[in-house]
Amino acid sequence: MMAKSANKDQLFIGIDGGGTKCRATIYSAQHGVLGTGLGGPANPLHGLERTLESIMVSTQLAMRDAGLQLETVHQVYAGLGLAGVNLPSLYEKISEWEHPFKQMFLTTDLHTACIGAHEGGDGAVIITGTGSCGFSHVKGQSVNYGGHGFALGDKGSGAWMGLEAIKAALVDIDGLGPHTAISNVIKNHFNTDTAMGIAEQMAGQPSSSYAKLARYVFDAAHEGDVIALAIVKEGADYVSKLAHRLLENNPPRLSMIGGLAEPLNKWLDPAIAKLVEVPKQPPEMGAIYFAQQSVLEQNQKVAL
Repeated sequence: MMAKSANKDQLFIGIDGGGTKCRATIYSAQHGVLGTGLGGPANPLHGLERTLESIMVSTQLAMRDAGLQLETVHQVYAGLGLAGVNLPSLYEKISEWEHPFKQMFLTTDLHTACIGAHEGGDGAVIITGTGSCGFSHVKGQSVNYGGHGFALGDKGSGAWMGLEAIKAALVDIDGLGPHTAISNVIKNHFNTDTAMGIAEQMAGQPSSSYAKLARYVFDAAHEGDVIALAIVKEGADYVSKLAHRLLENNPPRLSMIGGLAEPLNKWLDPAIAKLVEVPKQPPEMGAIYFAQQSVLEQNQKVAL
């Protein structure tokens, strides 16, 4: 349930920034959701300038969608849930940004995803999108696991799955590994028949480029391809273990969020799959809740 603010007309914007896209939602307590906007990648670990640009693009599109003048942004309280800001150096850099908002409240995308999924209540959430990570908040105590970033971790994520697909295709094309149906799909995707042609096109690419290949792995797994099945099962096994770890402090609810949440569900440990509940609100609404709560606490301190 959304926190009550002193002014029902007060505008809030919730921003959810990940490795592939940045979503923004404008909200007021009196009128509800007024507008939404979608920008590009917003993980400062993979580019600070691009992250700030994506935040501004999604904000401007949301303002326009809400029928608001762009200069109204100076009257808006912003809640930001961004990937990567669990690293103190990146949190500090974003915090120092000369943003256009009335005030900005920054936290991780995990935190806002959890707040949104359980509408402010206790619970656990697993994000399986471009990256992967888990977060639980119970009785004032928070824990998080994974989220180590691509390519060091993020197992079970779209980027990890895409990387595994590329690796399997390259050894297959060179005749150094088992054959997989993924190879032909990858060759068609890159419009090349050679391993070096694929490697050249992927050199220096961000995690989002790998995440786009994940759907090919699921398609091949559904067709019974042994290599694709092994990749999907390994990813799902990791996510299941992540869920079991999060459940150790008995969160009342568990949700999964991200582009792989639905396709991965059927491959999870059945005991976990049956516990997963639909998020009550999306992460950008969790960011709005976070901003509202922050303003409320701020006003209470001033009143004291």
